[in-house]
Amino acid sequence: MNHSPFSRTAPGYRLGRLLKHLQSTSLATLLALTAVTGLLLPDTVRAQETVAAATVQVNINSANAATLAAQLSGVGLSRAQEIVRYREMYGPFKSVDELVDVKGIGPATLDRNRAVITLE
Repeated sequence: MNHSPFSRTAPGYRLGRLLKHLQSTSLATLLALTAVTGLLLPDTVRAQETVAAATVQVNINSANAATLAAQLSGVGLSRAQEIVRYREMYGPFKSVDELVDVKGIGPATLDRNRAVITLE
């Protein structure tokens, strides 16, 4: 179906009107209304569940460079190759914090990825 964005039958029309109407309403009122009506809360919960399910652990002691690059935020193929080189030179990582010793990996990159990194 091809709907104009302003059509009463367009997806999200009711929600858009509600949000426009509530722009002058306080945040507390908006949150209470959202919780009571369930308009936004179920989508938020579903999105959080999807993110949690999509979070995949990556073992920095066994993953190849392509896997590291795909799973770690801010780590491209060249940095992932540096992780593998470091591991080959010095042996397995004994601590996640040791990752900052790899060329191109700083504390910010480590912090962004800490939740998905495993050693086993």
